[in-house]
Amino acid sequence: MNGKRPLNIVVLSDVHLGTVGCHAQELVRYLHSIRPEILILNGDFIDIWNFKKYYWPEAHMAVLKTLLNMMSNGTQVYYLTGNHDEVLRKITELRLGPLFIRDKLILELNGEKVWIFHGDIFDVTMRYSKWIAKIGSHGYDLLILLNRFINHLSVKLGCGKLSLSKKIKYSVKKAVRYIDDFETTAMELAIDQGYDYVICGHIHQPKIRGFENDNGSVIYMNSGDWIENLTALEHDGCEWTLYKYDDSHFEDDTGSSFIPQKMPVQDKILVV
Repeated sequence: MNGKRPLNIVVLSDVHLGTVGCHAQELVRYLHSIRPEILILNGDFIDIWNFKKYYWPEAHMAVLKTLLNMMSNGTQVYYLTGNHDEVLRKITELRLGPLFIRDKLILELNGEKVWIFHGDIFDVTMRYSKWIAKIGSHGYDLLILLNRFINHLSVKLGCGKLSLSKKIKYSVKKAVRYIDDFETTAMELAIDQGYDYVICGHIHQPKIRGFENDNGSVIYMNSGDWIENLTALEHDGCEWTLYKYDDSHFEDDTGSSFIPQKMPVQDKILVV
């Protein structure tokens, strides 16, 4: 694909910039391939919890420089706060030119309402035992480092890559139930509040799914993460698509790869 793809909206979440697990180089390639009108960073973009002064690679700085360049070229950036960057909740409603810091965002798509927020509000561990969540976060970083070492050996042996954290998540019934409960809670609440779409991050599980109960229906979307899945949500003016990064499409630093999960949406976008 030559040139940048024009898009109305792009949603990214859980980039965790400033940690060893962040795939910053891949994110830069992706950002260079698109030209969105609105870019929404839906929480945990910069991992302030695990930020270390001695760890800020050039690729991580390149992400920030790319965002600044996008803003200078007309892209509006909405930074929605998450749990790993919760300190920014002290300055929500701040606007610096094309940069907006918010806790949540409501979009109106030609009469249909879209509710966007990170999702940690549903996490009981975050609300009542934050120190447990932080310990778990450090353990996750160590697991990512171990995973990269194992994958390095695995690729050399011709066995391909694997994700230890995904295997652990899906092998623990409580983790699977937590993900399902998270999605169900978000969808039921969105229906109760009169929203047609709800977009979250937080659980690192990219998805587009419909949901219906006795009170109505809603479309749930999760933009995933840039630690394991390398995914984003894209709106091109007529539909939502779940994007998945693929190295093979960026040999010349352009191109894209898509997961075929498409939902129809309306054309006109008004930020309210």
